[in-house]
Amino acid sequence: MSSPLQYHFKKPVEKLADFVYGFSSLSNISECKEGIIIPNGRIDLLLCRTTDGRFFTVLMGLETKPKTMPQQNIAMFFSISFNPLALEYILNESIAELINNGKELPENFWGFREEDLNNFEDFCDKASDAIKKHLSNSIDERKRNLFRLIFEANGEISIKELSQTIHWSERQINRYFTKYLGVTLKMYCKILRFQKSLEYIKDGILFPQLNFSDQSHFIKDVKKLSGVSPKELFKNDNDRFLQFLVFPKK
Repeated sequence: MSSPLQYHFKKPVEKLADFVYGFSSLSNISECKEGIIIPNGRIDLLLCRTTDGRFFTVLMGLETKPKTMPQQNIAMFFSISFNPLALEYILNESIAELINNGKELPENFWGFREEDLNNFEDFCDKASDAIKKHLSNSIDERKRNLFRLIFEANGEISIKELSQTIHWSERQINRYFTKYLGVTLKMYCKILRFQKSLEYIKDGILFPQLNFSDQSHFIKDVKKLSGVSPKELFKNDNDRFLQFLVFPKK
């Protein structure tokens, strides 16, 4: 089945890479009969247009389980996908209360308007300028290194190793995660490892390539975060797993 979805993705400039995973756009969503969102470990700010012409901006919390697309007749959206460090140093807020949920932001948030949905490249430029404007001048390097280590390891790193490397106690690390993200470090790392596994599953490799204890553990984690087995995820019947379908290749 050929997908009606139109997808674009762009990485941020190097200065923003610790805070922003990327910019994306997805259109013709209303043509997708059954869209399912699966956890990706990012915090998405979405500029949305519905099929009846409504425009709104929403901040999404972390997903810890699969969920169907919101029933708001969304036709398209442009997105800024933030890394967790952005919560403290750009957005200046916690999303702990938004697990598997989101909240609509005030009208004209960061100066975004419906016209910004007309050109993806212009949106990326405007979003980058807004992020630079709101970016704090003082960054705790322990926290920067914390997330760099976690991402470089695709979540396959222990809290003990992190604590010893960045000289921040295990308790402080977990408190930071629960304060800003609403999940433990262990849960967040599980999501990142799942996301990395998608690269292999998409190519039909249905057995663990990362540090899972065994095949049954791998299947259990994939089912918990996607709702289906690796085999069913690979099939992606009716193109329903949106993030899996448009998973950007490096």
